[in-house]
Amino acid sequence: MIFKSKARNKARNLEGRSRKLRIRGFTLIEMVVVISMILVLLSIALPMYNRSILHSKETRLRQDLKTLNEAIDNYSLDKGHAPQSLDDLVQAGYIKFIPDDITGSNTWQTQQEDPQNAWDPNNTGIASVRSGSDAEASDGRPYSAWDH
Repeated sequence: MIFKSKARNKARNLEGRSRKLRIRGFTLIEMVVVISMILVLLSIALPMYNRSILHSKETRLRQDLKTLNEAIDNYSLDKGHAPQSLDDLVQAGYIKFIPDDITGSNTWQTQQEDPQNAWDPNNTGIASVRSGSDAEASDGRPYSAWDH
């Protein structure tokens, strides 16, 4: 009988302790450990995220350069003369709109045809397009040095 009552008291004490532990919550050390683990994970993930954002912007710039320069070539082949502005490509239906440069604005730098190799030497037009940004790309060159 004594053993049964001691066992019951012990069970009640354990039950009371577990209730107290549940009510009390986390300790300060537990919270510091969890927060420090989150900060370590963020310090690893954030640079990778920033690199992926930059990579996607650079990929879009390469594609836009390729598209614009192909549109200039197609326009020149079809019309027999180079376009005078990028708006000529839109008006002729070669592109739907002029995309933004990597800077987020329309800062494309157009390069004029060489008069000796121009479609119409008396009326030179645009030969190609480059980015207007002098910022440095991930490959170390400025965006304005990129060809298509």
